[in-house]
Amino acid sequence: MNKEDFIIQAFLNEKNGDDGAIINQWCYSKDLFFENIHFKREWLTLEQIATKAMLVNISDAIVMNAEPKYALLGLALPNLNNEEIKALQKGFLKTAKKFGIQIIGGDTIYNDKIDISITIISKIRKKAVFRKGLKIGHLLAYTGKLGESLKGLEILQNGGKLNLNHRFIKPKLRSDFFYEIAPFISCAMDISDGLSKDLSRLLAKNKCGIEWLKKLDDYTLYSGEEYEILFAFDKTQYLNIEQIAKKHHVKLNIFAKAVKGKYEFSGREHHF
Repeated sequence: MNKEDFIIQAFLNEKNGDDGAIINQWCYSKDLFFENIHFKREWLTLEQIATKAMLVNISDAIVMNAEPKYALLGLALPNLNNEEIKALQKGFLKTAKKFGIQIIGGDTIYNDKIDISITIISKIRKKAVFRKGLKIGHLLAYTGKLGESLKGLEILQNGGKLNLNHRFIKPKLRSDFFYEIAPFISCAMDISDGLSKDLSRLLAKNKCGIEWLKKLDDYTLYSGEEYEILFAFDKTQYLNIEQIAKKHHVKLNIFAKAVKGKYEFSGREHHF
């Protein structure tokens, strides 16, 4: 058991262990976004840092089939000047406005680096989608093209620059697509730690193994911070999901089928 799982086990109850906690049709989720853990200052502008911090948190709400409504911001900041603070504010506020989120409070303290903690409060759309729900025979799929975040990280680590809309800088969230497929799928989670690692969590939760339908390369399997969607569905729902994917111009990748057995993660998690 790794340290993260060990910590989670200490607080395990029926509310946690998913991308968010559901209480009375509300979803509560939190992710941290820390300097020198998730980003370097020389890689992203202050506005980009705030934008990405919001997006990675909103991603958790979306895959629970919840619409973000409110946010609480925890900010630990070094001695920034007023223009730098305004740049951070712009990133938070523009992203919040795009997703219909009201920032309702939080806390700010001094620190020697930028550390951000965001709590998102979301309203469930009819019925929540959980990580649990996978059945033997269900098809496993992911959206989009995986691997770009890791490739971007490698470029940055080698002194290069990225396009402003590169996935490592600004993840693309697929809320409209996901909300429409939610009634037709059995389980879901966002891909934040790489497909292979997150797949191992999904399969362990449902006590399943997999039969691979495609051979996937290392970039596809191990690239972290993609924020594409991993989900499963019964094959009878394929046409519905395919039509919705085409409608929203989303690439649908069906790569495996759930079978009896278990799947263990092997390899390396590629985050900064």
